Amino acid sequence: MATFVLIPGAGGDPWEWHRLAPELERLGHDVVAVRLPSGDEAAGWTEYADAVDEAIGDRGDLVLVAQSLAGFSAPLVAARRPVDLLVLLNAMIPRPGETGNDWWANTRRKEAEQAYYAQVGLPPETAGDDLAVYFHDVPADVVADAATHEPEQSGTPMGQPWPLAAWPDVPTRVLAGRDDRLFPVGFQRRVAQERLGIEADEIDGGHMVALSRPRELAERLETFRADAADRRA
Repeated sequence: MATFVLIPGAGGDPWEWHRLAPELERLGHDVVAVRLPSGDEAAGWTEYADAVDEAIGDRGDLVLVAQSLAGFSAPLVAARRPVDLLVLLNAMIPRPGETGNDWWANTRRKEAEQAYYAQVGLPPETAGDDLAVYFHDVPADVVADAATHEPEQSGTPMGQPWPLAAWPDVPTRVLAGRDDRLFPVGFQRRVAQERLGIEADEIDGGHMVALSRPRELAERLETFRADAADRRA
C-alpha cells in the first residue's frame, strides 16, 4: 500500500480530488488530499510545502501527485523527506530562481495555447471562458458543484523565486491530458523535455482530469507507482 498525497492547483482546494480519492482507496491505497493556504496573503512556496508536510504527518511510501500550480510546491516536499514518486499532472515545471509570474512568458505558454486552439478549431476568445478551459469535459453535475467551491488564490507565491537549486533527486513522471486547453499536450511535452529531460506520458482528458476521468487516472497512477516500485527492487 502507498500513500497518495494529492496536492491541488490554484485555489488549494482538496475538493478537486474528491472523485479520484475513492478510486485510489479502491485500489488499496491511503490518500491524503491536501488543503493549501492559498487565501493567505502571507503564505508563499515554503508555507505551501509546510502545509503538505503537516498533512502527510508520519506516513511513508509517498507518491506525490501535483496538479497545475502544485508543480512549484510539490518538489519542495520531495526535497525535504523521502518520496517514492512525484507525478506532475498537467503541472507547471519551474526552473531554479524562476517566479510563477515569469513562468508563463518563459515557457511561451500563450503562444502554445493559441496554436492549439487554431489546430482544434477553437476561437481565441475561448481562453477567457473558465468553463470552456477547465471544465469542458467534466460531467455537468460536477461542474455545478464546482461553482460552490471558489477558494481564493493569493498572488504571493507567484512573485517568489522557486527556491531549489535543482530538481530533487526523486523519480518523476509528467502526465499530460490530451485535451488540456490551458497547458496543451504538445506544450507539456516540450517543457518536460526542456526542463527535466523526460518524456511526458499522456491520458485522455482536459486540465481537470481528476474530475473528468477519475478511474482512468487512478489506474494510470497505480501503473506509475508499480513501475517505480519495480525499479527500486
